[in-house]
Amino acid sequence: MSTVPEQAPAAAPAEGVEKPKPRRRFVGKTPGSAARTAPRRVANQVPDEILNDPALKEAMAALPGNYNFEIPKTIHHVRREGVKTVALQMPEGLMMYGCAIADIVERFTGAQPLLLADVTYGACCIDDFTAREMGAEMIVHYGHSCLIPVNQTSIKTLYIFVEIAIDSPHLALSVRRNFPSDREAFRRSVLGAGPAEPGAKVDIALEADEEKKLSEGAAAEGETPTRLALVGTIQFVAAVQALRDDLEQAMPPLEEQADGEGADDALAKVRKGEIGVWRGKYDVTIPQVRPLSPGEILGCTAPRLPADVDALIYVGDGRFHLESIMIANPSVPAFRFDPYSKKFTREVYEHKEMRAIRGDAVRNARRNLVERGADSWAILLGTLGRQGSLSVLKTVQGSLPPGTDALPPLLILLSELSPAKLALFSKDEISTFVQTSCPRLSIDWGYAFSRPLLSSYEASVAAGRIQGWEGTEVDGKKGAGDYPMDFYADGSLGPWTPRHRPPRPPREPRPPRMTKVAT
Repeated sequence: MSTVPEQAPAAAPAEGVEKPKPRRRFVGKTPGSAARTAPRRVANQVPDEILNDPALKEAMAALPGNYNFEIPKTIHHVRREGVKTVALQMPEGLMMYGCAIADIVERFTGAQPLLLADVTYGACCIDDFTAREMGAEMIVHYGHSCLIPVNQTSIKTLYIFVEIAIDSPHLALSVRRNFPSDREAFRRSVLGAGPAEPGAKVDIALEADEEKKLSEGAAAEGETPTRLALVGTIQFVAAVQALRDDLEQAMPPLEEQADGEGADDALAKVRKGEIGVWRGKYDVTIPQVRPLSPGEILGCTAPRLPADVDALIYVGDGRFHLESIMIANPSVPAFRFDPYSKKFTREVYEHKEMRAIRGDAVRNARRNLVERGADSWAILLGTLGRQGSLSVLKTVQGSLPPGTDALPPLLILLSELSPAKLALFSKDEISTFVQTSCPRLSIDWGYAFSRPLLSSYEASVAAGRIQGWEGTEVDGKKGAGDYPMDFYADGSLGPWTPRHRPPRPPREPRPPRMTKVAT
């Protein structure tokens, strides 16, 4: 007898011996049942009677056509679950459509709608607890992604991203007009253009050979394409994906490009050569930090970009979300495309100032901890929706040494904090505040408070649990690296974030399975 790996070919059957019949993979009640496939209905598929309801379509016409509120999907879920009372929660920017949506839901489902009008900064503010106490059996949360899993909410939950359709061809042409597809030209003409006054128009200087490339087709041989990182809020993630598809393909030469029907004026001028654009292809990356969708960023959570990215383009209005990825990637030039005004702007951030201010707050908090003890600290648990995290609170508590009188830090429950609110607490009792709601409260507004207002990450630095960022120094230990923006990332640096998951240990390789065969 001998042993060989299981992967070895089996010996051929002897002559005259019937070959064994293969096992049936699928077993049915009748011999032919395995081969027949019955049509499968997707559980969440919206029925045609809802999609094609003329009365519903007429009612939906009152809402903006480029905003996808997913009304048929909402109607289907409310009907299917037999919901009698449904809560509708949306940010202030969408509240103007709240009454119309509530009327539609009530008319086509018979359920009583409740509008939750408290401030909503993000999906972390989903208020399923209040909705449940008001008798709601379901909550529909608009404008944000599924940050709080539906299996963790207290009632049935439906997230509506509210994707917003934009002029995608205009966006792609705007990139090609302003960003050379040749990396060398991009770095020279865009990154080397120098600073400009805020709000001023920046003219991109092009040399003669670069002007020629604008009217040519694909990139020249040996030309290195510009590498761009594309991000946006959840409303514009689909537009970001479409932009990548456009930029990863070179535009055909003018003589090969058809005019096309229905082309707008700008596109027609490009095809005629009246407007010059870079026609080469770009090297595009769409980063992702889980649990967010590819290309999606939050004000508190953004991915680290590869070192060879030339620039990042953010699609969205405002700077709040963009600043998150700028903080996490201080060396990457950032540009913002506003889909409403259709303007491209280069954005800057005062990294040195921010790091210095936050470093001072950490040092002051550390001094207070050493001189006055942990009982002089107060930990704020956010109660605005789901912002509060007991696991984060316990992590901060556990990282602090025992107080001078063996007293733990003071725990404070607060929905929204302000300098005036925290000033009510005596300085003789409280020397430092640690808020667990959102790191941007400390980053953006920490300077306005008379005492250190730390995030949970900064509290871990002040407690000496971890090393800080570059520019910080605690007890003679200098920090290194960039300020992390990973508050809701699954792969965050540590348990001072709500969704931290420690890395799994590598699996040991299994030995090959052996089997005995006759010789």
